Amino acid sequence: MGKGDIIKDYLEQVRQTLGRLPVNDIEKIVTILNEARAAGKRIYTIGNGGSAATASHFASDLNKGAIRSDAPRFRAIALTDNVPVITAWANDENYEDVFSQQIENHVTQGDVVIAITGSGNSMNIIKALMLADTKGALTIALTGFDGGAVKKIARVSVIVPDNCMEQVEDVHLILEHIITACCRESV
Repeated sequence: MGKGDIIKDYLEQVRQTLGRLPVNDIEKIVTILNEARAAGKRIYTIGNGGSAATASHFASDLNKGAIRSDAPRFRAIALTDNVPVITAWANDENYEDVFSQQIENHVTQGDVVIAITGSGNSMNIIKALMLADTKGALTIALTGFDGGAVKKIARVSVIVPDNCMEQVEDVHLILEHIITACCRESV
């Protein structure tokens, strides 16, 4: 198979995956985020590896890209961005606690925690969502494959119906852009 064929194949697989996304669940996320914005609640994003980059990107886009002159600004924080805190928890306790311990410090009832995870089975994401739920936060998961364990924990899950990690991560970034655009265009 030549490079051109690989490129066409990859793009076609992403195109098909995009066509199978659950629009109703995406709309639910937009509603949750707009309600959190109106109530002055914080939105926390988490993820590992490429999903950590998407979590950071998502918080950035909500804070800047979703600004409206007729609505309060989002109060979004990526818990992936404080490397000293993450490495302190990973080194002194264990990596499974890098997000849950930050959630323990910051999350209050009515806040939103968005987990971005390809597999849906990362223990640090699972622990974070479970703790966020006990603190009364609204939990959202963007996953791939079969949704993993987080699909049963998060209040709303959007499962990217694909088994290729690269393509799942591509679609997660597209989803965060779609959600941000919807939050900017609708209240």
